[in-house]
Amino acid sequence: MIDGKEKKDKPVRALCMLSGGLDSQLAICVLRDQGIEVEAVVFDSPFFETGAAIKAAKALGVKLHIEDLTDEILELLKDPPHGFGKCMNPCIDCHARMMQRCHEMLAEIDASFIATGEVLSQRPMSQNRQSLSVVAKESGCADIVLRPLSAKLLDPTKPEIDGLVDRERLLGLSGRGRKPQFELAKKFGIIDYPSPAGGCRLTEPNFSQRLAELIKYDGMEVRDIELLRIGRHFRLKDDVKLIVGRNAKDNAQLEAVALKDDIILTVDDIPGPIALLPARASEEDVKISAEICARYCDSVPDEYVKIRIVKSGGTEYLKVFPKSQVEIETVRV
Repeated sequence: MIDGKEKKDKPVRALCMLSGGLDSQLAICVLRDQGIEVEAVVFDSPFFETGAAIKAAKALGVKLHIEDLTDEILELLKDPPHGFGKCMNPCIDCHARMMQRCHEMLAEIDASFIATGEVLSQRPMSQNRQSLSVVAKESGCADIVLRPLSAKLLDPTKPEIDGLVDRERLLGLSGRGRKPQFELAKKFGIIDYPSPAGGCRLTEPNFSQRLAELIKYDGMEVRDIELLRIGRHFRLKDDVKLIVGRNAKDNAQLEAVALKDDIILTVDDIPGPIALLPARASEEDVKISAEICARYCDSVPDEYVKIRIVKSGGTEYLKVFPKSQVEIETVRV
C-alpha cells in the first residue's frame, strides 16, 4: 500500500468491486478518469453469477479477479449477525465479508484502497447511510472504502485525505433515479449494461422459499443449492425431492448434473420434461414422479403416458395416468 508522499513515484492503484452493472462500471471509469489504475473483483457463489462482471471487465479492459465466497455465505446463512432482509439475504454481513476479502487482496495487487459502485439511498435497506457505515466498519477497513459515485455526500476517506484521489472529481449521486448514470455512461462510452436488479438470488422470494425448504429437509450441500435454480420442485417425502424440467434448457441442465446413481425419468415418444430423483427414492416415489412428469408433457387428455425410468440397475418403463393439478400442488415446493 502507498501513501500520499509516494503518489508521485508510482501510480495509484485501486481494487473495485464489479458486479457488471452500470454503477460499478461507472465507479471504475470515474477513478480511471483521474489517472488511477483499477483492478476489479467479482465474487462467485451459488447465489450470484459472474457473467455480467466478466463481460463488463472485458469491455472496460480491466483485470478481473474472481473470488469464491460460497463457504462464507453458507456460514452466514446459519445465523447472520445483522439478520436477513425481506428474504434470506444477509446483505450487511455478506457485503462486509466481501470487503474483508478485498482488504486481504490489497497487498497482493499493490493497491491502496477499495472502491464500490454503491449509490447512497439507491436501495433503501442496503445502501442507506447507516448500512454503508456498518458494512465498512464491520469489514475492518472503513477508512479505505471509497464510493466514487456518492463520495461527496459521505465523509472523506483516507485515499481522499492523503491526496491519492481528488475528491472534487468524485460525484454526489443519491436516490433511485438513473438519469445521471445514463448521462455518465454516454460520457465514458459505456453502451452495454444490464437492467438494474438485485443480482443475488437470496433476495428473490421464490428462491428463498426453496432454500428454506431445502435447509429444513436436506441441509446446505452446494449441489442441492445449485439445483434450486432449475425446474419445478416437489417434496415427495422428507428425504426425497423430485425436480422436473420446465423447458429444453432445464432438461439439458438436469441431464448434465445427474449423478451416477440418480434416477432419471423422461417421457417416451412425445415431447415432455426430464425429471431427477435421488437414488434413495422408493418404487412408490418413482410411480408418483412418473405421474407428475406425465402432467407436464404434450399428451392427449385422459390418456396414459409412457415414462422411461433410468436407474443404476437399468432401464424400465411405466404407463401412468397424469396426476391432477390439484394433487400436484399438494407436494409442490
